[in-house]
Amino acid sequence: MLLILIVVVFGIMGFVVSQKLKKKFKKYSQTALQANLSGKEIAELMLADHGIHNVTVNCVEGKLTDHYNPQNKTVNLSPDVYYGRNAAATAVSAHECGHAVQHAQAYSWLGLRSAMVPIQNVSGKILNFVLIASLFGGLALFNLPIEAVGVIVVGSYGVITLFTFVTLPVEFDASRRALAWVKERNIVTTSEYGMAKDSLKWAAMTYVVAALASLATLAYYAMIFFGGRD
Repeated sequence: MLLILIVVVFGIMGFVVSQKLKKKFKKYSQTALQANLSGKEIAELMLADHGIHNVTVNCVEGKLTDHYNPQNKTVNLSPDVYYGRNAAATAVSAHECGHAVQHAQAYSWLGLRSAMVPIQNVSGKILNFVLIASLFGGLALFNLPIEAVGVIVVGSYGVITLFTFVTLPVEFDASRRALAWVKERNIVTTSEYGMAKDSLKWAAMTYVVAALASLATLAYYAMIFFGGRD
């Protein structure tokens, strides 16, 4: 029941934050940017200002699918951001370029997060296998004691949780860089700056909720396997 409660509570929180983010993005997309620059143009300008010439700005399908890919060095913007000429598009495009700047400047938290990606992926696969196998009694075939199962589950989920918390400074720093640049470059007016800042605040909240949900789930598994024993 406790696990169900955790899933429900953080599921509701995640839904509320996601809806709030979509509402803010829609609201701030309705006011044209006085600088009349598209998200693509803003991204290319920010990259150039930081001396980054080996990153490509692409348009990808979907809504809020914007991301920076360090593997092929691309800033990928959704159509609303790529073509948008408003505060919301400005905030998102500059934020994703913030990640490109982090990469170019060897930002330590981004490096740590990138290094953790394969470990996090393996941990997720191990966790899924153990949890699914335990439902069907598969672990009995391996003669694994409950303590060993606990170590595997808590260890794997611990890696996943650590990954979500390492992601937080990466995202907050990218937003900080984005907001500082659009302000110093006079890309936005005072009111537009407030809109961009508010947009990024709610985007960051999605990562905060994910991290807290992961921590609560980790605590649940730790309590189930190791808590309350004499």
